[in-house]
Amino acid sequence: RTFGADGRGGRRHPPGNEIYRCGNLSMFEVDGLEERLYCQNLCYIAKLFLDHKTLYFDVDPFLFYVLCEVDNRGYHPVGYYSKEKYSDVGYNLACILTFPAHQRKGYGRFLIAFSYELSKKEEKVGSPEKPMSDLGQQAYIPYWTSTIVDFLLHGSGDRTSMSVMDIARRT
Repeated sequence: RTFGADGRGGRRHPPGNEIYRCGNLSMFEVDGLEERLYCQNLCYIAKLFLDHKTLYFDVDPFLFYVLCEVDNRGYHPVGYYSKEKYSDVGYNLACILTFPAHQRKGYGRFLIAFSYELSKKEEKVGSPEKPMSDLGQQAYIPYWTSTIVDFLLHGSGDRTSMSVMDIARRT
């Protein structure tokens, strides 16, 4: 299968299932086992911009979440993240990339937040893979900081004490 218009001349979109849509944003879940070539190509694109990227061929055990802007011409990928289907250590994100033309629009933060929302839905406390790259730290530290500060200011209620695990479960 190829990335292109469907048989009825409809919109262009990534393979896989659309699992989220709000306004002009849409998220597709793509299984690396079912759409091997498409997911390998995502990895090759990531390698162009991420020096530490090493996975290209073995995409079978991963799910890829492709974020698209939607307009009347179709779906335009702006970034993606991948995660292992079954992680023994609870990783919710293996690789994340916002395509350079779409950086500084909040999409990286959106992808990170989305990975945590999926973890909550699975009733898991997620974490990105370790060790984290320099670029990963540049994205995650501001995300974690703002999320925790917002929770402490607005979401902690009347509680005077709580554990780090309490905060992790509720954020």
